[in-house]
Amino acid sequence: MPVASWAQGTSKAQAPTGAAAKPSAQTIVVVGDSLSAEYGLQRGTGWVALLEKRLAQQKIDAKVINASISGDTTSGGKTRLPSLLAQHRPSIVILELGGNDALRGLPLAMTQSNLDDMARAAKAAGAKVMVVGMQVPPNYGRKYGDDFAALFATVAKAEGAALVPFLLKGVADGPQADTIFQADRIHPKEAAHPVMLENVWAVLRPLLK
Repeated sequence: MPVASWAQGTSKAQAPTGAAAKPSAQTIVVVGDSLSAEYGLQRGTGWVALLEKRLAQQKIDAKVINASISGDTTSGGKTRLPSLLAQHRPSIVILELGGNDALRGLPLAMTQSNLDDMARAAKAAGAKVMVVGMQVPPNYGRKYGDDFAALFATVAKAEGAALVPFLLKGVADGPQADTIFQADRIHPKEAAHPVMLENVWAVLRPLLK
């Protein structure tokens, strides 16, 4: 099952709550790619939107800013992050980037360095950080695949960040892998996003007030 371009597509960043709304105690900013940007899905069915619903259901006072852009790389995220931090002053920053770096054959050292820089910037702004890991298919070669998967854990350990080892655990490596992806066999269908949310939620919940 090809997964080389998991991070392609189009996205629409969600707007922050209007000025008239009661300020939330916590703000979560998701800086991601198409896996977080509802590519090919009905609006409101991706894992980030499901996260918002989960927070509301559990009466956790937090809002979510989905600053995901399809096709984004760690370099793009690093460039965008300072303005996002200044604008939203997040309590938690979720970094879901790196898939497009691998797709474009960018040096792993650069991907790791960019994620390191983003994690440091978010921490310096007072936010907790979550790094969301990704994997590449076997055709990239075992060493490359292992090194790519490992860099997320390396960043998380170095920066004291929380880690989701693999966003698509139970999806890309699950029993329904052949049917749970869209026709491009790259982007998960709506049915996969609750699984993705659970992968994130297990790590995110302890970070929430």
